Amino acid sequence: MTINSADFVNKTVTALPPSGIRKFFDLAATMEGCISLSVGEPDFVTPDVMMDAAIDSLKQGKTQYTSNSGLIELRTAICDYLKKYELNYAPENQVLVTVGASEAIDLALRAILEPGDEVLIPDPSFVCYGPLTTLAAGVPVSVATFEKDDFRLTAEELEKKITPKSKVLILPYPNNPTGGVMAKEDYEPIAELVKKHNLFVICDEIYSELTYNGKKHYSFAALPEMQERSVVLNGFSKAFAMTGWRVGYACGPVPVIAAMTKLHQYGIMSAPTMGQYGALAGLQRGEEEVQKMVESYDARRKLIVEGLRNIGLSCFEPNGAFYVFPSIQSTGLSSEEFCERLLREEKVAVVPGNAFGASGEGFIRCSYASSVENIKEALVRIERFINSLK
Repeated sequence: MTINSADFVNKTVTALPPSGIRKFFDLAATMEGCISLSVGEPDFVTPDVMMDAAIDSLKQGKTQYTSNSGLIELRTAICDYLKKYELNYAPENQVLVTVGASEAIDLALRAILEPGDEVLIPDPSFVCYGPLTTLAAGVPVSVATFEKDDFRLTAEELEKKITPKSKVLILPYPNNPTGGVMAKEDYEPIAELVKKHNLFVICDEIYSELTYNGKKHYSFAALPEMQERSVVLNGFSKAFAMTGWRVGYACGPVPVIAAMTKLHQYGIMSAPTMGQYGALAGLQRGEEEVQKMVESYDARRKLIVEGLRNIGLSCFEPNGAFYVFPSIQSTGLSSEEFCERLLREEKVAVVPGNAFGASGEGFIRCSYASSVENIKEALVRIERFINSLK
């Protein structure tokens, strides 16, 4: 009897598409002399204040599991930190420390969804929301956002997609891949729809510290009546340059956090102990280092936006995260064709916009969490590639 091991693999998992981000990152890694603007990862080394705290915790023998929910000191610091966004949580039962914000997204969806429930996801958005919804037996429903609206979610587009099966709305702002942000006045009509249709909201705010042009992050959960129907997800990967440490968190209503903690208990146990001590130091003493990194990203943001526009690409000015999302429609190439040819012909790796949803077709995502030298050289190569198409 011939055995086909593939027959044992869950068909839902088999049907999931691979990440469009990783495809180009992995290709770039095999190319000598390639400049990668493909992965959203800070090029900064984690600041000493966080590293020293983690090292000290190891030297002091703090290598055991923490509480499933995370160190109470870290949960308390998280609650204190979130007060700047007008959010108030109890560290004892409204905070869960997770293995990155990605685990928090997965836990939130699995804790809330029943089979067949629909999840409303702004498009374009980070690649994990749709697949994790599917794995939680939910149905992902894309809600288009547009360059003319600065890639903000509008109540008009949202209402078009709401059905009796709609249960969850994901609000991923500041946004990956577009760099779009939402202000309080943008959220207010959406809050009315949330109440009208009895939706629960997952606020992915991992880029909350990374805003520019005087734009300050506003949390949807801070609106009246929204904290009890929202879970706020955040973490230390982006603003604190701690991607490999894998420390994130979720804050929300007691029943939702309790359900997420139960899943976390069985699947993870607790987030890495030394990482939690590093994160605690980041909240307590890392503000100055974070601000320095934000200022550096802002300078790079200005450089790449101006450079892309000078090349002749239409480029919306991002006010958050560390990505630009220029239109490449003028080249006549699809997003996939543009990225594949740019990588092959000029050794520059960027991500096709359609990797983030159908509304991303005709755009590419470039991360400016890279050195100024890399950005400048990438712009030279992109211009040379575009000129070759004429």
